[in-house]
Amino acid sequence: MAYVFTFWTCYVLRREYEIVASMRLHFLASENRRPDQFTVIVRNVPPDPDESVSELVEHFFLVNHPEHYLTHQIVYDANKLAKLVEEKKKMQNWLDFYQLKYSRNQSVRATVKTGFLGLWGDRVDAINYYSSKIESLSKEISLEADKTVHDPKSIMPAAFVSFRSRWGAAVCAQTQQSRNPTIWLTEWAPEPRDVYWDNLAIPFVSLAIRRLIAGVAFFFLTFFFMIPIALVQSLANIEGIEKMVPFLKPIIELKFIKSIIQGFLPGIVLKIFLIFLPSILMLMSKFEGFISLSSLERRSATKYYIFLFVNVFLGSIITGTAFQQLNNFLHQSANEIPKTIGVSIPMKATFFITYIMVDGWAGIAAEILRLRPLIIYHLRNFFLVKTEKDREEAMDPGTLEFNTGEPRIQLYFLLGLVYAVVTPLLLPFIVVFFGLAYIVYRHQIINVYNQEYESGAAFWPDVHGRIIVALVVSQLLLMGLLSTKEAAQSTPLLITLPILTLWFHFFCKGRYEPAFVRYPLQEAMMKDTLERTREPNLNLKGFLQDAYVHPVFKHDEDEIEIETASEDWQQEPALVPTKRQSRRNTPLPSKHSGPLSSSHSEVDRQVS
Repeated sequence: MAYVFTFWTCYVLRREYEIVASMRLHFLASENRRPDQFTVIVRNVPPDPDESVSELVEHFFLVNHPEHYLTHQIVYDANKLAKLVEEKKKMQNWLDFYQLKYSRNQSVRATVKTGFLGLWGDRVDAINYYSSKIESLSKEISLEADKTVHDPKSIMPAAFVSFRSRWGAAVCAQTQQSRNPTIWLTEWAPEPRDVYWDNLAIPFVSLAIRRLIAGVAFFFLTFFFMIPIALVQSLANIEGIEKMVPFLKPIIELKFIKSIIQGFLPGIVLKIFLIFLPSILMLMSKFEGFISLSSLERRSATKYYIFLFVNVFLGSIITGTAFQQLNNFLHQSANEIPKTIGVSIPMKATFFITYIMVDGWAGIAAEILRLRPLIIYHLRNFFLVKTEKDREEAMDPGTLEFNTGEPRIQLYFLLGLVYAVVTPLLLPFIVVFFGLAYIVYRHQIINVYNQEYESGAAFWPDVHGRIIVALVVSQLLLMGLLSTKEAAQSTPLLITLPILTLWFHFFCKGRYEPAFVRYPLQEAMMKDTLERTREPNLNLKGFLQDAYVHPVFKHDEDEIEIETASEDWQQEPALVPTKRQSRRNTPLPSKHSGPLSSSHSEVDRQVS
């Protein structure tokens, strides 16, 4: 039976991988023109004493991609400016509120206190106060914007580089730009709405250290979370509770209380522990320095799945066994521990059935009812909404939270694969969950949630990999279980299953994953040719001009300054400009470097 489940799972996975990869390529070939199709992000630009980052980027790509380079946009550390702009928006919102309030009743002018949160301080006229605050912030924003654009410390060694064609962008994004593999690092730029601008200000050289720190922190978070998991699992043992608190025995022995403690309390308490976890994991991912919202969600989803696997699945099996058979663990040899764990797998089927109902079924019901967003909306509407803009923000349904929803669904895949052979009674509960989840989430995605970005199914390789992990884990646990039964002699027959599953994974990885990490040059050339035929007079530079300008620079009062700062950037030079004193790395002439030396001319004549 294990072979049947394995082969069927691998067959379905291969078929789905092929379908999704084909759909992704079809989507990329048929989608409308987008800035990210022509743009790469280059990071770790090496410093040059003679040229600014903008001049260096322009010179490098004009030399190395002369026929395809179009334009670029330097990355600025605009985080401080973004905070000022956000503060001004809040002040403007308060001003709009008090002006609206005054327009309805002009006999009374509202007043506010100037202290912290308006709790103390001098009482002043609200409209005049917020008008003066906005005027002061506008001046501060103007100065900070000018400083950000012209201060070398605010200019990051990175840039968004746009090309004349998708083919040119694909070549640049998927090749090494320098003999030194640690500089001029290029990758596909995320689409503009997918960019997480705060992390663009993080120096590239610090990313490895940040990810090491985040990895260590995640390890300790996962490890120490076993303590509350152990306490939760101990609640399922009535005898253990009665020994710890004997004075509660009369209450615990009541049939109603006993059923709640054994049935629903462990799952509910575990769910409460997990509520705050996604926010912590997202903060860790942001600390690691990923520059797109999609990569942040993928990273957080990976962490969340590992956490659920270790604490909810393994923790529920191993820790629960430790509480129920603590005496055996202390007195038996190490060789007997796998036997104890193998026995505990079917013992925990009841807990996981309860968990599926509490977390899965109830979670799907909560998703369609959306009680939490409804309550939050009414609270915000009562306490925080002051203007129509506030009401629109309060009514925003948000986006599908991939970083939490997908790992939970993967956990149910794991439970189904593990218990398919061991305890098939659990399968109907999982089938009901997936049926409800398909109907509900399909409706929510189509009719409720906003689309924050478009990834083109880029998440599928992660989904496939986690299902493979679940399949291998189910095979290993089945071997451990059979080794404790009378069928121990059949255990060697299962050793080939994990090997075949891993081989299948690497086959799919080599066959289908390139469609998710690379853009075929053939597809890029076909799309470019078709576009040039349909729109021969397309102004691509105008289309890409402001696509990757930081949103704070598009603020109404600062837009003129940014356009002025970008005038030179919009001009397309015919030659390669450089201000270097040495011409060793400049194979083409420019108005700054002068003509090529006579030695270069001699070489050219010899070659010709």
